[in-house]
Amino acid sequence: MAPEKTVFANQIREGQAVDELFLVKEMSRAETRSGKPYLMLTLMDRSGEIGARVWENADAFQGISEPGSLVRVTGQAQAYRGTLQLKIDNVLPADKLESDMELFLQVSKRNIAEMAREITAVARNVQDFFYRKLLLRFFNDSSFFMEFQHAPAAKSMHHAYLGGLLEHTLAVAKLAALIADCYPTLDRDLLMTGALLHDIGKTRELSFDAFPFEYTSKGRLVGHLVIGIEMIQDKIKAIPAFPEDLATRLKHLILSHHGRYEFGSPALPMISEAFVLNFLDDLDAKLNFLNRLEEQATGEGYQWTDFQRTLERFLYVKGRPLTEAENTGAHEQQDVEESTRPDSRQQNLF
Repeated sequence: MAPEKTVFANQIREGQAVDELFLVKEMSRAETRSGKPYLMLTLMDRSGEIGARVWENADAFQGISEPGSLVRVTGQAQAYRGTLQLKIDNVLPADKLESDMELFLQVSKRNIAEMAREITAVARNVQDFFYRKLLLRFFNDSSFFMEFQHAPAAKSMHHAYLGGLLEHTLAVAKLAALIADCYPTLDRDLLMTGALLHDIGKTRELSFDAFPFEYTSKGRLVGHLVIGIEMIQDKIKAIPAFPEDLATRLKHLILSHHGRYEFGSPALPMISEAFVLNFLDDLDAKLNFLNRLEEQATGEGYQWTDFQRTLERFLYVKGRPLTEAENTGAHEQQDVEESTRPDSRQQNLF
């Protein structure tokens, strides 16, 4: 009989006892100041993720807690510096083959089909004949477009879930349209085309058929910026008389959109549209990262996170109020816990 999942990560509340199935997203081993080993885990399901710590028997549990493993954990939910995490007492392996893995893989919260229609409409609204032709050669290519809709935007940092690349690209394109309205001297068609194609190389940089997402060999050796240029050049070859200057400016946007050499850009932004694309790409990535932290924050109101190494700072995020469904789930969980306590009615008088 397949193991059942009843509680999701976004339903867990402080003080709650947890005995549940999760997919291990990240695992690292560390030591306390006294030299005692412990495990730092990130557990996930389709609703989101939650941090966890294994303070006892770290060596025994490490082998069954590798990223991509399905595990059953028991422990207690605790708040640490405004972020909810699990203090784990026990970890047991679970069988992926017997489980519905869709319960554990994170997917964009936005409707994939709706976003696909939106991004196709944006491409068709590009006025320049050659840029529009190029875009439609991608978005009318059913094989590419299916991969594009399915792919994550990153391995872990931002939009690191199925459909994340589509969600991120659409957001950058919408922001680009707003900026183009504010600054009419920008080449709108160039900016929009760059926004729509800036990360297409991620469909070949990352392997995302199974979790954990990994880099392909080409992804590690070449990277998605250069892969994207190769993909664009292949499509351009099939478009007669595609102007070289249009191709060159577009390629510059793709190659420079990380903004700095140390961030992986082979070129620095040197034209207005390249600066805009770099800023918008970075903006959407960081806001997605912050939104994920806010979703993990316990309770309402602003609160400090622990130190975020990727941004090299503490962050002050706003916790989100519970949804009606989560409130219901929390109340049901509380009722179950109270019903198992002796003299539970007397304990709830005050």
